[in-house]
Amino acid sequence: MKSLFLLMLIIVFVNCNTSTNKTAAPGKYVVKNVSVIPMDSDKVLLQQDVFIADGVITYVGNAGTQEADKDALVIDGTGKYLIPGFAEMHAHVPGTDDTASAKKVLELYVLNGVTTIRGMLGHPQHLVLRDEIKNGSFIGPRFYAGAPGLSGGSVKSVKDADSLVRKYKKDGYDFLKLLPGLSLENFNVIAKTAKETGIPFAGHVSSDVGVWNAIAAGYASIDHLDGFVEAIVPGIEKIPEDKRGLFGLYIADKADLKLADTLLQSLQQNNIWVVPTQALAERWFTPAKSAEDFAKEPEMVYMDEKTLNGWVQSKKNIMAAPLYDSAKVMALIELRKKLIKACIDNNVAIVAGSDAPQVFDVPGFSLHQELKYMADAGLTPYQVLQTATANVGKYFNDPGMGVVKKGTVADLVLLSSNPLEDISHTTGIAGVFSGTHWLSKQAIDERLEQLKGKIKQ
Repeated sequence: MKSLFLLMLIIVFVNCNTSTNKTAAPGKYVVKNVSVIPMDSDKVLLQQDVFIADGVITYVGNAGTQEADKDALVIDGTGKYLIPGFAEMHAHVPGTDDTASAKKVLELYVLNGVTTIRGMLGHPQHLVLRDEIKNGSFIGPRFYAGAPGLSGGSVKSVKDADSLVRKYKKDGYDFLKLLPGLSLENFNVIAKTAKETGIPFAGHVSSDVGVWNAIAAGYASIDHLDGFVEAIVPGIEKIPEDKRGLFGLYIADKADLKLADTLLQSLQQNNIWVVPTQALAERWFTPAKSAEDFAKEPEMVYMDEKTLNGWVQSKKNIMAAPLYDSAKVMALIELRKKLIKACIDNNVAIVAGSDAPQVFDVPGFSLHQELKYMADAGLTPYQVLQTATANVGKYFNDPGMGVVKKGTVADLVLLSSNPLEDISHTTGIAGVFSGTHWLSKQAIDERLEQLKGKIKQ
């Protein structure tokens, strides 16, 4: 707790490469002479001043044209780029009554410029954490809390389906998370009760449900491209579920991409959002890189030894499965890239999510990897950035999110280079605004050092 208060002092009163006002009022900032990437269009506004107060942008305009309040902390943005904070729309937060591990994960997201998350596996303590972040008790991303997962294990009857939906709505969760194993009958009751009570549902598509029923029922988002491969494999009804593999891992070579037109049209017409989690497939499934090599990547130093060893074993296990075939797996990865690009080309709405912390997906870091994987699929840098910024505001029907302009929330990232030129520049973080807090590069680096080896799944 003591270290948290020290960090907050550093955040407010220390900033790197800035003109520091020692008497700055908490939550009041000015970023001077910065290039703004507003994300309401594909453009850069050069030499801008951005004023912030109490977590809201109060002014964006040409540098030097309006005088800042004397009690604002001045941050020199010369040569840097200000962009909306990034969103991780398929995040996981440890679910235990001891919130210390969860707070470390939440902090690691923010230190990487992820200022909004959608928590995809709920726990009652997440509701407490969500409220603590809102009231400023600790620094964390804007937290949309999913309910405990609804799966074949937790929903064994239509009575369960109805009662759990009503319970989670009453408890105050933001949405329902659907997991595999649901029967079509029970799923239909979940969907019906969710609509009656006004709570969205999102996540996996159970095999017995299938993507067509999922679309018709009105998922808020289908995650992992779950069910997409099966939808474009001719004769899929003749292939047993255990021969298909996770997300079509064993059958992608049988897919006919020409059959995707109907799928894409249905997604678009029914306003179904898609969260690809391409990082999960590229890192967990791929035969192109060993588990040991992934474990040596720089960001793995933040994971505790038990979690990292579990990830290594998980990748080894999937590669050792009897039906695992390297050529088929590479076919799946390439097919997924084509489907992601086809979604964009057909106006199917995408938001970014990497499924962190999951196999070799480190919270915060993996969101930037997800953006790079989407660029590799053929999206332009602007299209990629939309998935983690402006599209998120549209997903939540909140015009105050995901763009930089007067009146929007001041969840922002200061970058050293222009990400519209190279998407990898999103990793060059020079500072982060989260809520009413400013984290300088110095503060970020110091806290990252303290978190090494402490992040658990």
